[in-house]
Amino acid sequence: MALCEAAGCGSALLWPRLLLFGDSITQFSFQQGGWGASLADRLVRKCDVLNRGFSGYNTRWAKIILPRLIRKGNSLDIPVAVTIFFGANDSALKDENPKQHIPLEEYAANLKSMVQYLKSVDIPENRVILITPTPLCETAWEKECIIQGCKLNRLNSVVGEYANACLRVAQDCGTDVLDLWTLMQDSQVLSNNLRIMSYDSEDLE
Repeated sequence: MALCEAAGCGSALLWPRLLLFGDSITQFSFQQGGWGASLADRLVRKCDVLNRGFSGYNTRWAKIILPRLIRKGNSLDIPVAVTIFFGANDSALKDENPKQHIPLEEYAANLKSMVQYLKSVDIPENRVILITPTPLCETAWEKECIIQGCKLNRLNSVVGEYANACLRVAQDCGTDVLDLWTLMQDSQVLSNNLRIMSYDSEDLE
């Protein structure tokens, strides 16, 4: 009824915005069956879900681009919540993929910097959700690496170190966190979700 009344008087119909910020796992999340698409479906007519995924990005590049995505100003343009989902590319092995690799300490510092920036533009810590990198199926990923003509350039144990760093940052900053690295360790889950966990080694848009 309220919606009809607003439409009748010509008032703008505005929905809160949820911004998904991350790498390829976020960018491709709106594909059929993707987690972003499912979230948007669950929140239809309640919240607009904005996909700001950047395939191939690590936290060093993400920290630079974030101020161009969200700026302090009109409160209607400020998302009500933001997810930060990086680490898949940061955790690449330095010797095999130096272009995307980010040292563990810098990864944590970059996450903190992004949380602090969001706070400076009026998005408080309790509206920020950090998401750990997902676990890596090394056997499947090695096959992809061979196809691309390179060696295995990521290890699940290393990804776990970055996931733990993400958890520590969330605790230090007072944000919520979704620990996908722990939740998705089951090998069958990894197999079923391999398509959405597309770690990019060359797609540096």
